[in-house]
Amino acid sequence: MTSSTSQVKQLTPEEQQQVQQLRQTDRQVRAHEQAHLAVGADLVRGGPSYSYQTGPDNQRYAVSGEVSIDTSPGRSPAETIPKAQHIRATALAPAEPSPQDNSVAAQASSMESEARIELAVQQREQATSADRGNARLYQGVEQSDKRPVGVRLDLFA
Repeated sequence: MTSSTSQVKQLTPEEQQQVQQLRQTDRQVRAHEQAHLAVGADLVRGGPSYSYQTGPDNQRYAVSGEVSIDTSPGRSPAETIPKAQHIRATALAPAEPSPQDNSVAAQASSMESEARIELAVQQREQATSADRGNARLYQGVEQSDKRPVGVRLDLFA
């Protein structure tokens, strides 16, 4: 019999129950943080960090944890959109996301929405700029070409 096994046997029933609860909490906390790591590997800054509680058996059990991830936007809206989606997926990876996980996911959703708006504005500005360039081209052709409109349209068809 190992010393930890014999030590558990010497614990009161209440202490044994507390040890069982701490073991279960430790497994859940580690699985929770592992889920973040598995989904967000490229976003993770370092490994998980845990807060521990010492049980009546003098063993340390993880009772909370966290994984630090990069939540900064990309260099452009087009880069930010998939990154925000990845951040959200990383935050929501555990079976039971914490309130902090839900908060990070909400922030990622907001970042994605803002990037989508910014990208749409950029695309609209590019289209408007292209339309202005085409309008100038047509105006130049119209001014230099004295043929009837129908004939001029055939030039661009």
